[in-house]
Amino acid sequence: MRAMLPLLEVTDFPAIQRKLLDTLQVNLGYKCNQTCRHCHVNAGPNRTEMMTEETLAMVLSVLSARKIQTLDLTGGAPELHPGFRKLVRQAREAGVHVMDRCNLTILFEPGQDGLADFLAQHQVEIVASLPCYSLENVDKQRGKGVFDKSIAGLQQLNALGYGQPDSGLILNLVYNPQGPALPPNQEVLEADYKRELRTHFDIEFNQLYALTNMPIKRFGSSLVARGQFDDYMQLLKNNYQEDNLANLMCRSLVSVDWQGYLYDCDFNQQLGLAMSGRHRKHLRDLLTTDPNGAPVCVADHCFGCTAGQGSSCGGALD
Repeated sequence: MRAMLPLLEVTDFPAIQRKLLDTLQVNLGYKCNQTCRHCHVNAGPNRTEMMTEETLAMVLSVLSARKIQTLDLTGGAPELHPGFRKLVRQAREAGVHVMDRCNLTILFEPGQDGLADFLAQHQVEIVASLPCYSLENVDKQRGKGVFDKSIAGLQQLNALGYGQPDSGLILNLVYNPQGPALPPNQEVLEADYKRELRTHFDIEFNQLYALTNMPIKRFGSSLVARGQFDDYMQLLKNNYQEDNLANLMCRSLVSVDWQGYLYDCDFNQQLGLAMSGRHRKHLRDLLTTDPNGAPVCVADHCFGCTAGQGSSCGGALD
């Protein structure tokens, strides 16, 4: 795997500062039941990193101390962490909104019996990866058989009320381009997804998030191998939109790795770009320190979040 930071750390991206912290995005570990070509985490079945029980407990303490409204759980497949359900249960009991970044196929993995029912019972918002509404494109990007399992997972969630009007159970889908291109207009693409999934599979969902592929980890290495890295970076820079700076996720979110260390976003976490300061910050620092107003650590990959319609964990910015 090619080290991407040396290609990105010299940058002319503008300086930005953090605002009020409202989301704690926690990576519970890099183990996953899939090995997706676009994965910026390089997750897979052979990864062994997992957050300890002590650090999980600190997550709950930070949510309380900073009065954080949203806990965003990611991985890998976050559901593979043995403490996933306990963490969700305790966060919900504390009145925190919980999001699960779910790859859908995890619902059918051994040991995950009743997962969909658990998520519905605790009103967990599901952000589900579905990079296209066609079998060929999904299986090409995520592996043979993934599309069929994903459709079955969505149908299972729909049957529990997810994505249905007035159910209170939110189901959002995530789109990533197949290669080195910007995602199409999110609103137009969402209409296409809803039409195709409803017509062919009777599936309903709330919103589509169109995300830009970041030139890091597995995707970044593939760009370098194909001689496309420089062209892709130029594409991102040519489509820079200053207006997107105000809504960047790094200004109101803190990303936490499986060891409890802090980053301005999940992409910085994968590059090893820790939150700025004189020492490497940890969850315990959030118990006593408010990051509001602190500078965000930026590099060239940040142009991926500001290009075109913008890109964040919640989809387009404009």
